[in-house]
Amino acid sequence: MPDKMPIAVLISGSGTNLQALIDASTDPDFGCRIVGVISDRPGAAGIERAGKAGIRSTVVAWEDHDDRAAFTSAVCDAADELGAHALVLAGFMRILSEEAVVRYPSRIINIHPSLLPKFPGARAVEQALESEDEVTGVTIHFVDELVDNGPIIAQAVVPIEADDDVDTLHGRIQATEHELFPTVISAFGRGDIALVDGAAVWDPPQGVLITS
Repeated sequence: MPDKMPIAVLISGSGTNLQALIDASTDPDFGCRIVGVISDRPGAAGIERAGKAGIRSTVVAWEDHDDRAAFTSAVCDAADELGAHALVLAGFMRILSEEAVVRYPSRIINIHPSLLPKFPGARAVEQALESEDEVTGVTIHFVDELVDNGPIIAQAVVPIEADDDVDTLHGRIQATEHELFPTVISAFGRGDIALVDGAAVWDPPQGVLITS
């Protein structure tokens, strides 16, 4: 079997999507190898998850850098040191500068808790509740120079219930993320996802939406 794609997973908080990837990576057919975890926060719970799984972790603290460009350079340098060939943003709450896209072209993937292009940014769940929409969902996409932009790889719909609050809706979104994210990252690692004329192309499992 060819070597699996080495990836660095970037986190900011509890690391539940990281845990979903760690759990999936125990399957011999999983297409990637998690070589390290990078956190922008020293106390992020995801660091402990990495340690329990025997995965190296490093902290690149936002406040230790003068600006976004310096922070991005440090993140990319940390990923290089880990031997990563791609970056997977799993609840990473910092915006990277264009340098990341230049150093990892078409090799940065992000997960977002809405059906982009609706509700970009940090308040996606709250905005979905404030809207009159009946559904929201999950989007996994390649990262480009813009925020919550880039070619969409996959989306999954999550209904908005009449009695939902932020916690209940976010919980169902996370449950969907934990199923969809490992599927996409594994397919990416196997080379099953291609960019053609600016759109992500692959043959997803049943129930996964692809938009272009």
